[in-house]
Amino acid sequence: MDKPRLLPLLYWRRLITIRELKQYAVTFKEVLRRDGALTILWFTNAEKLLSALGFQAAWDWAWALQEGLASGGRVAFEIVGKVDIFRQRPCPAFLMFENAAYLADMSFELPCNCKPEEVPAVVWFYQKRIGSNETTVLTDYNGTTFVDASNIRRGSSILLRFSIRMFSLIVFKAQVGDTGHYICGTRQGAYFYGYDIDVQSSKDALILFADSNQHPTKDQHEKRFTVFTTFWDWTMCDRCGVRGEQRRIGMCYVKSEYLFTRYRKAIQNVASCGSASVPKRFKRMMTARKTEILIRSCTMPCRHEEKDTIKSFLTQKINNVISKMGSNISIPDVPTQFYSLQVGYTLIISCPDARPESAVAWDKDDKRLYRSEYLTGLNRSMRVYIDHGNQLHITYTMEKDKGLYFCWLEGRRTAGFHLFVLRRKSRVRSFSDPETIFAMKLILLSYLFLFVLFVVIHFCKCFCYLCGCR
Repeated sequence: MDKPRLLPLLYWRRLITIRELKQYAVTFKEVLRRDGALTILWFTNAEKLLSALGFQAAWDWAWALQEGLASGGRVAFEIVGKVDIFRQRPCPAFLMFENAAYLADMSFELPCNCKPEEVPAVVWFYQKRIGSNETTVLTDYNGTTFVDASNIRRGSSILLRFSIRMFSLIVFKAQVGDTGHYICGTRQGAYFYGYDIDVQSSKDALILFADSNQHPTKDQHEKRFTVFTTFWDWTMCDRCGVRGEQRRIGMCYVKSEYLFTRYRKAIQNVASCGSASVPKRFKRMMTARKTEILIRSCTMPCRHEEKDTIKSFLTQKINNVISKMGSNISIPDVPTQFYSLQVGYTLIISCPDARPESAVAWDKDDKRLYRSEYLTGLNRSMRVYIDHGNQLHITYTMEKDKGLYFCWLEGRRTAGFHLFVLRRKSRVRSFSDPETIFAMKLILLSYLFLFVLFVVIHFCKCFCYLCGCR
């Protein structure tokens, strides 16, 4: 029987969409059926192809098919029983690294794509720079160690912020120092897949407000590269029934023909600014480029409200007016926790089940804490602010901070925090108290310093008098 003659259909040298990939699979199957050739596809629709391959694997498969067509116009396929040849993704001939960028304090998951089925466990390796002698081994003993993401401290070592589940590496609350290369392999030294991770800082992020007609930074065009900002999708409105806010995060990317070829990119010649594929001489010229955060106002009806759009619109307007007048509004029945602190302490409140990329909002009693007024970075002297990880900070608590704080998650009030601020009680201190001992030591040292200074000054005067100094 003749080998099937395949035609170049929809795939060309560019990033195809899911819709085009589905159409490609359907047309491919129809060509095989029309030519009466060997049936090499034993799936019934394009969705099974996508689920078996995954988008990246389907892209590689289509590219290999196109290369075969370009070389001779004929592609030979061999069937071996009922093995699904599309489920196995072959590893590259040499280790390559897939580029990905994340914002600081976010969590990310890295799947071990090329792991053979016969490998029962994997070990992840971390290197800041390829070829470095310093390699961190990330293993949690075949997945037996459980990491509670809610108890992880920001800035702690990556050895305390990772977990391996189903062979995938999960890094919680990523920091800028976590930027580098992550390699999936085994204890015996076999390597399957690599990632080039770029964690971009949010401390000095450029904050833009669309309501004030502030626009993103223009592209930076240089002779050999172009720096631009790629924005994620808008988050959903963080409040319902009243005015809320939406947030959009912009990451720094660079486009150049001089990027190192060992790194795989989602789009050709495009990588994140902190990627190891970007030459160092380029990075020196783009240090002024910052992460951008765009914020705008929004309104969204609550799910439990009437479907009548006119009534929902009027309800939103009335609630906004009541909120501006400072009157009390109805409080939903949400779980509430109680905190009691003394004056002078620092408090950080996190919304339950919220992630840094989630749509989160905060209220204090009937006052709405909008990001346009309370976002970190707007004013360095702010005592109460919301960071880019959606946490509410209160530095040096005061009596006026007491009240009921509400957390909104994805447009719904989900939790309440009742804060009590107490005055420090005065008490009679004894000489054995650590504070008393410290104060006495400080006073004695001060007197000793003054005594030494007095002696030195008089010694200098006597010396000048005896020596005839003027």
